[in-house]
Amino acid sequence: MEQLQAFDRGTCGTSDLTDVLGFPPVLDACCGPKMMWFDRQGARCLFADIRAETHITDKRPGRSPVEIAPDVISDFSDMGFPDESFWLVVFDPPHIIRNAPLGWITKKYGVLSGEWREMLRLGFSECFRVLKPNGTLIFKWSDSNVPVSEILKLTPEKPLFGHRSGKQSATHWIAFMKPNAEIRGD
Repeated sequence: MEQLQAFDRGTCGTSDLTDVLGFPPVLDACCGPKMMWFDRQGARCLFADIRAETHITDKRPGRSPVEIAPDVISDFSDMGFPDESFWLVVFDPPHIIRNAPLGWITKKYGVLSGEWREMLRLGFSECFRVLKPNGTLIFKWSDSNVPVSEILKLTPEKPLFGHRSGKQSATHWIAFMKPNAEIRGD
């Protein structure tokens, strides 16, 4: 749990989880540059990512640098948080498959390389592990390299609903709810 010590517990909002565990009730498991967030410093969310880095481009003068600044360094396929810690988990993994982050987009959002299917399978498993029973997982995926139908085969959990967005409707937002083991009879 060494990575949890990097989080500034004094910036948290109030919740049972924050009071007991020292971090907020929402987890962004691979936050990247936090592009989807209205409040990128929000105290209600713990921002995690495997990397912390800043990218500056010469090709886009006047553009602000892209900063990947998670609260904690954590690999979404092996997060190290206690079981059933969060009410809401956001899972927006890189969706471009490549050996290295070559261009601006891959530097900004990251890449999947190597055994990426197993990495995503473990990522789904970890996200559900850290969710409380009846907690919500919001999964975001772009069909740029791999169709979402192939990605959904990597988890046994069934989505509740979803929505397509973007200029070409290639980005999928999908909501899952973690089953309550007591209700299921596990």
